[in-house]
Amino acid sequence: MHVRALVRTDEIWLAMLAAVVGVLSGFCVYLMDFLSHHFHFWFFALPNLDEGLSQQTHIDPLRAIFVPILGGAVLGSVAWLLGRYRMTNFVDPVEANALYGGKMSLRDSIIVAMQTSFSNGVGGSVGQEAGYAQFGGGLASWVGQHLRLRRNDLRVLVGCGAGAAIGGAFNAPLCGAFYGIELVIGTYSLPTLTMVVISSLSGTLAVELLMNGGVRPLNVVLPTHTPGYAYPLAVLLGIIAGFVGIAIMRAVTSLEAVFRRTGVPIWLRPIIGGVVVGLLGSITPKVMASGNSSLHTQLAVVYPFMLAVALLVMKSTASAFSIATGFRGGLFFAALFMGSLLGRAYGDVAVMLPFAHGVPIGFYAVVGMAALATSIVSGTMTMTFLTLESTNNFSITIAVLMAAIAASLTVRRFFGYSFTTWRFHLRGETIRSAVDIGWIHNLTVGRMMRRNQYITQETTAIADFKTEFPLGRTQYVVVLDENQHYAGLAYPSEVHAPDAAAEDSIQHLVRHRDDFLVPQATVKEAIRAFEKAECDVLAVIDGEETRQVLGVLTEQYALRRYSEELDQRRRELSGE
Repeated sequence: MHVRALVRTDEIWLAMLAAVVGVLSGFCVYLMDFLSHHFHFWFFALPNLDEGLSQQTHIDPLRAIFVPILGGAVLGSVAWLLGRYRMTNFVDPVEANALYGGKMSLRDSIIVAMQTSFSNGVGGSVGQEAGYAQFGGGLASWVGQHLRLRRNDLRVLVGCGAGAAIGGAFNAPLCGAFYGIELVIGTYSLPTLTMVVISSLSGTLAVELLMNGGVRPLNVVLPTHTPGYAYPLAVLLGIIAGFVGIAIMRAVTSLEAVFRRTGVPIWLRPIIGGVVVGLLGSITPKVMASGNSSLHTQLAVVYPFMLAVALLVMKSTASAFSIATGFRGGLFFAALFMGSLLGRAYGDVAVMLPFAHGVPIGFYAVVGMAALATSIVSGTMTMTFLTLESTNNFSITIAVLMAAIAASLTVRRFFGYSFTTWRFHLRGETIRSAVDIGWIHNLTVGRMMRRNQYITQETTAIADFKTEFPLGRTQYVVVLDENQHYAGLAYPSEVHAPDAAAEDSIQHLVRHRDDFLVPQATVKEAIRAFEKAECDVLAVIDGEETRQVLGVLTEQYALRRYSEELDQRRRELSGE
């Protein structure tokens, strides 16, 4: 209880908690990396435990084919069991922060992390970054929920956990910090940035200690000075990467739609994905797993144009089938490798230009890496810092940033989503980023309405109504029909008009018979209903069929609560 009080009242203690969460996230990264490396070593009989699967020039074709197929069978069985015994989807950090105030299930996060490591370990062409962020964010959420942190503090802590995991995975603390800010929290503020940077630094240091120095820098030749002509070439590469990213994202969801329409059982889909990945992997292991080891060891290798394009197509196909068929993982790592291949193919063409001989192919590979990752994952600053920290070269900063911005704008203009938010869109969610919109879903009519004390029957005579509801007692009265169902609203000011015959019933004076609210409607839906009905108050009923009156809600109160919540969000963003 004492720790809970300190964390809730003192920012220093919250910063210390962020550092602890960063260390725990770093351990999560180490555990997942340990598992995937040992899976590769055991399943594919690699010559050395320190070598990655995708950096191999050759592996046993039988293992390349059958390990993904058998792994797919295991994943399919797990998916079948999960589909049978749980009815809800796993909540990732972005969805948790956007809709649920940072609340995640630690058990679900562990399941996702282990599925991700296994999917990668059996050769699935997916990255582990989704599992890293899920594990780190889930652990942070679990800690924060036990300390009963405020909604905004819990969202920040989830961003700290996910960002620290990514920072540790890449040995790039600034990349991790901006991952947490851009992708998981969704907004910038000085207090938030401080917490996430602290967490990312501690996570990176933890991974360095556990993994003997962490991830090594990329081995690539880059120019010490970027000539002027390289900048428009980088922008053009960014635009191309944007369209390639859109094509990859469309391919994944199109394949998923094909499997749904054809009725392929959920347990069979990963086996089909394993067949595709295995056949491609028997040609070259570079298409297997995330491609991260190949990226780090062979980025400086110059591929002929056709070979680079062929590898890009094969890797894209393997990744699309892996994710569409149920291999658990993300496209972050894979997008980096595919982007480097795109950049090398682009560079093979660019160096043939008469004015573009002074820039090595590695420059285009690194720029393409950042651009394609931005187009698929989003996070312009995240990818820019990742590139700079991974290469230890700041001479290419402007070119990388320009390409990332060009890719981001291309995707926003012609597609409108990142890979994560696109999948949310297909599920019917209105999530465009991790910005907190959950408060809108929580601020429902049912929470804002008040019980109505003024009710009458539509058969009530006007004289009786005037007696029961004199002017000044209330501005509105809920009217019920003979079955005690909602029939509309009556306004005493109209009933008390001089031309109203005393012996008549109020039936002809009832308004808004078909205008009402339901308790599950959000505050924004309620405001739209008030505008449509052109009234100041609406009754709340349990449903259109039963029409039982639950209460009333005024437009003034709905607008006030909406304004208060908006002001609360503004103060959270500004750090007040």
